[in-house]
Amino acid sequence: MDWKSPQIDALLRQALIEDQAANDVTTRLTVAPDLLATATILARQDLIVAGLGAVPRFFEIFARLDERPLPQAPYEIVISPGIEDGVRAQDGQVLATIRHNAQTLLSCERVILNLMQHLSGIAIATRRYVDAIEGTGARVLDTRKTLPGMRILEKYAVACGGGTNHRLDLATGILIKNNHISLGGGVRRAITSALASRPGSLRVQVEVRSREELEEALAAGAESVLLDNMSPEKVKWCVERIRREGARQIPIEASGGIVLGNIRAYAEAGVDFISAGALTHSAPAADISMRIAADRN
Repeated sequence: MDWKSPQIDALLRQALIEDQAANDVTTRLTVAPDLLATATILARQDLIVAGLGAVPRFFEIFARLDERPLPQAPYEIVISPGIEDGVRAQDGQVLATIRHNAQTLLSCERVILNLMQHLSGIAIATRRYVDAIEGTGARVLDTRKTLPGMRILEKYAVACGGGTNHRLDLATGILIKNNHISLGGGVRRAITSALASRPGSLRVQVEVRSREELEEALAAGAESVLLDNMSPEKVKWCVERIRREGARQIPIEASGGIVLGNIRAYAEAGVDFISAGALTHSAPAADISMRIAADRN
């Protein structure tokens, strides 16, 4: 992740502005402006770390937003040995320590925790799905079911958890879904139109919901198939049907109704990919805390 990219910079900046971090009235009224403190970011459960790279960026952006003439304060962030985004951390493990101006630490605390808790929660959920299909050869995909404005970070968190990113947006992949089929004149016509006019080398993937639609898609030259809302038994039949055409080793994806309890059945049905919106839209936040103590040196 390029934490200094304009897109990430704007996202983190907006988070600080939303919280009025540079106008933290409580902190200004109760904490001396020249007080130094040390903050400890702590895992309060076993988790997959995600979002740690944003921590120094928050402080850098905050410094641009805060126009107060605060006393010069030494700033140091130390990431714990062996800790980085994508690794496992244990309950009680220190992820990082930060020495900075106490007011700055307090004003940035909430946005830092919000982001790390959210992204680490997604990484944890993804890892559970990935572990559930270990050894099958299938890969776990995310979807576009993300919070508006947060997609790039949520997909990053999926990657931290061992998942694979599907298309980033509507411009980076062709996926003909049921509404495209309905409005575009049917499976065959929609695929034919996409193949004829696609930009560059984008693969044409089509969503099918029945054996009949699958036959149409194969006949029309679909280059990838998404088996939508089918039982593992139906998915297995479709995989065997596709693979019978030995020269047509097209990627096969299963989606719809995929949960932790049934994902292995779908993987064992022989698909290449399994996509689950729950990775991003339903992952509970991870339990991460920040303890701040004044330096008494």
